[in-house]
Amino acid sequence: MHNKVSSKEVVKKANVRKQNLLSLGLSLLIIIAVNMIGSRYFTRVDLTSEKRFTLTDATRDMLRNLDDFVYFRVYLEGDFPAGFRRLRNQTREMLDEFRAYSDFIQYEFINPTIKGDWDATEENYNMLARKGLQPTQLQVTAEDASSQQIIFPGAIASYRGKEIPLALLMDQMGMPSEDVLNNSGQALEYNLATTIHKLTVNDKPRVAFLEGNQELEFRYVADITFELEDFYEVDRLQINGDITALQEVSTLIIAQPMTEFSEKDKFVIDQFIMNGGSTLWLIDPVYASMDSLQVAPETLGMPWSVNLDDMLFRYGVRLNTDLIMDLQSLPIPITTGYIGDRPQISMVPWFYFPLVRPASNHPIVKNLNAVRTEFISSIDTVETEGIRKTILLQSSPYTRVVQTPAQISFNIMQQQVDESRYRDGTRDVAVLLEGAFESVFRNRRIPLEQIPQGFQTVERGQPARMIVVSDGDIIRNQFGNQGQPLPLGYDRFLNETFGNRDFILNAVNYLNDDRGIMEARAREIRLRMLDRSRVNAARFPVQLLNVGLPVILVLLFGAVRFFLRKRKFNKKIV
Repeated sequence: MHNKVSSKEVVKKANVRKQNLLSLGLSLLIIIAVNMIGSRYFTRVDLTSEKRFTLTDATRDMLRNLDDFVYFRVYLEGDFPAGFRRLRNQTREMLDEFRAYSDFIQYEFINPTIKGDWDATEENYNMLARKGLQPTQLQVTAEDASSQQIIFPGAIASYRGKEIPLALLMDQMGMPSEDVLNNSGQALEYNLATTIHKLTVNDKPRVAFLEGNQELEFRYVADITFELEDFYEVDRLQINGDITALQEVSTLIIAQPMTEFSEKDKFVIDQFIMNGGSTLWLIDPVYASMDSLQVAPETLGMPWSVNLDDMLFRYGVRLNTDLIMDLQSLPIPITTGYIGDRPQISMVPWFYFPLVRPASNHPIVKNLNAVRTEFISSIDTVETEGIRKTILLQSSPYTRVVQTPAQISFNIMQQQVDESRYRDGTRDVAVLLEGAFESVFRNRRIPLEQIPQGFQTVERGQPARMIVVSDGDIIRNQFGNQGQPLPLGYDRFLNETFGNRDFILNAVNYLNDDRGIMEARAREIRLRMLDRSRVNAARFPVQLLNVGLPVILVLLFGAVRFFLRKRKFNKKIV
């Protein structure tokens, strides 16, 4: 009987062993099969609500089409506060996500600060500054001591011997640091994808600055021209009544014209738009100059027509001949007194230079820094069939609208501000128009004497886009002490950078229908911040719960397991 039982146990154990070996073999086969399938068919599952780890289609396509290595040297390594550690981790995660779609994405994180070797550290800092990365100074508090720390929150990207800098930390004036870091994290895909696009683009669309009506000369738009050349072929051209002048142009930039347009040139521009061309209008409806105030105590702001009002009205906007004064404005240096023979210079807000801000979450202006303007006017939209209008920029609620002619004098800076006069509310200053526009020359005589054979006038155009801004100075760069053009948006008196460059770049990208770049720009990743006041109020209960609950659960699990085992063996004994 004993032998019979033993035989059955041996057979049972052999069967169990055989089943285990079979299960192991089957598991190995499944793992091998999954790896073979995974090597041929790639997929990822993003379980986050806002799909923060899912790249846009255009970014994935761009990464899959890379044919050589793009190398990122990221200078976000070191002992940082929590917010910058999060930005570093987000950057690493995004680069890993890029690398999942292309083996040509490579990166390394570098700490430019070498402890104990200030000479080498200073050499690294100077090298990064020469390459275009801007340093940020942090206030670090540890063990009741405070110290300053310099970091370079950016990267240098290289491709086939070409290098360009990439700023990972956005510059947003007046915003809490947590919001700036969150917005910087949101913009990571956009910034990284844009950098790769700049490095690898070959077939560039043609963007043209218009000349012939005393528009801004090259030196005044030099910085934005150099920036646009990373994406586009940038030209300067005159129309001179030639209907073919704009044939190869994708986007036309009309930057602060000062003389009237002829009907011939207007017709050429109109037909360019009717055939789907995009236009960036930067027009001053009022003439006012700071140069006049340098030689006289006051000047006049006068309506200034360049013969474009009928075109813009037909397309859907009206530029008003007024001036916006805003309490949220740009400070300028003013002599406020003398000590002996030495003038005392102070920075005083100049209400005629409003700092305008985004009016919507449109990709062109999303998370955009304040934009500096000079003598800007308001814009009204006009009811136009089939045209979609989006307000991009507007003044603050503390606005005063001054009708022209208007006296402009520095005396207002010496007077007590009467805030009750600045209650006109926000005023629109930049508008995006999209749709099939109607020709301003519909049912009108064509002003050209000679038209190429086969040319047909279009009265209702193809879908097109245009952006109208009521200030030409928004694209004008300042100059340094040696006469070199400064970055667009940089104010040499404040040593601050405003959002002008980003606005113009985003506008031209959108007008060129660069959906890949703008799709990534439109993404929103929410940072779920803790309520600090509630955290501080409930600190002890939370700590007790976090420390005590796991211990209680382990003890409870052990007690239940002990009770069940004891009960099981007691039954066997009985």
